[in-house]
Amino acid sequence: MIHVVLAQPRGFCAGVERAIEIVERALKKYGPPIYVRHEIVHNRHVVEDLRQRGAVFVDELDEIPAGAMTIFSAHGVARRVEEEAVERGLPVINATCPLVAKVHNEGRRYAKQDREIVLVGHAGHAEVEGTIGQIPAKVYLVQTVEDVAKLEVKDPDKLAYITQTTLSVDDTRGIIQALMERFPTIVGPEVRDICYATQNRQQAVRDLAHDVDLLLVVGSKNSSNSNRLCEIGRELGKPSYLIDDADALKAEWFVDIRTVGLTAGASAPEMLVQGVLDGLRRFADIEVSTQPGVAEDVRFRFPPELAVVE
Repeated sequence: MIHVVLAQPRGFCAGVERAIEIVERALKKYGPPIYVRHEIVHNRHVVEDLRQRGAVFVDELDEIPAGAMTIFSAHGVARRVEEEAVERGLPVINATCPLVAKVHNEGRRYAKQDREIVLVGHAGHAEVEGTIGQIPAKVYLVQTVEDVAKLEVKDPDKLAYITQTTLSVDDTRGIIQALMERFPTIVGPEVRDICYATQNRQQAVRDLAHDVDLLLVVGSKNSSNSNRLCEIGRELGKPSYLIDDADALKAEWFVDIRTVGLTAGASAPEMLVQGVLDGLRRFADIEVSTQPGVAEDVRFRFPPELAVVE
């Protein structure tokens, strides 16, 4: 018998739910095809489901036919992408997560103060690329404490920092501390830009790891927040596996395992979690419980053109 403890909270956050529903409402209102620049969220199953319903995912705007309804993903886009859409006359619905948009606004506010910006984030991530492209100032990307030591800036007294929303709270706190030690006059929001959903899911995993022998995280390999959940489990000394779905489960993982923690990244749907429970039943009898945790009730407004869809 394996006891499976479900993390609380887990899975979809309000920003992801909003982004997915924006595509669904657009398909209903305007009809397919609807073009989406980049994956609407970082989950293969979600993307494939929307693709089958008429969403077309593209890397760049030049792949979109003239006049076609266009959606920007939850991760946000650079200003040049917005300008290109205007130049091409593309009707656009912006599904950028409001918490990501908040970081963009903070970066622009610091830029108006003639500050250079330090962005704490992961190189190549869609959110990071969009954020850098939204700020009309020099932006330095740092990923580690070691990067902070190598920074060469124009004016150490005119610096601000912002953060990617889906990082590890602990890692980010360490980098911010290093920035403050090296640049005592730097300004920024501490760890407040790590989104509520990321923080809640990370804390749930920390609590869960103390009570289980092994951790499973449902999420895609390109999902930053899912990777962080898996890393936290490993840092706390528990075997931890990031899996797309139940097909990734391996029987040898569960030899002599009595308790399994199960969570999901913010872009992973609950049906995948339930599928993993079914998959575990192939290896052993299981009993399932849910840890006490934060009940999230955050909801974000929809863009005005999709506020009401019959």
